[in-house]
Amino acid sequence: MDLVFAQILPSEKANIIKQLQTNSKFETLNPKQKKLDDLNFSNLDLFRNSKLEIRNSNQKLAVAFVGDGVNDAPAIAQADLGIAMRSGSDIALETGEIVLMRNDVGDVVEAIRLSAYTLKKIKQNLFWAFFYNIVGIPIAAGVLYPLTGLLLNPMIAAGAMAFSSVSVVSNSLLMKRYH
Repeated sequence: MDLVFAQILPSEKANIIKQLQTNSKFETLNPKQKKLDDLNFSNLDLFRNSKLEIRNSNQKLAVAFVGDGVNDAPAIAQADLGIAMRSGSDIALETGEIVLMRNDVGDVVEAIRLSAYTLKKIKQNLFWAFFYNIVGIPIAAGVLYPLTGLLLNPMIAAGAMAFSSVSVVSNSLLMKRYH
């Protein structure tokens, strides 16, 4: 997370998100202000008056918004990633892509880590599934017969396909060990 806005007025939330999504400039705090405890901005004007470094970038930044009330719903919907708190209003819960089950903003970082870990597991599973199919299907179809005279028994081919599924499911079950 490069940039944190806190305690923004409800009328400013959606506009700030839209500005962050479309603006090619982004702002970062100096290294001494990187701690979340040091970030306590009562409104955007105070934030703009802080010591900021402004750089140009062509990179599109993703904007996440965390909210819990009716007044947060438009900003949650506008953000690239809308995060709602479980104790929030029904409209905020329906609008958010992620719902934090505890009312702890620190869980946002954990949710992002968990999503990255999940994406890593999906990529691993796709690799193993493609690997087994790229190797196994030609062998089952008889590619080795002209070279070696070897034909694969259909029961062994079925077992290999089952093993392919077992390896993907087992890799997915390793996610239970995620702390």
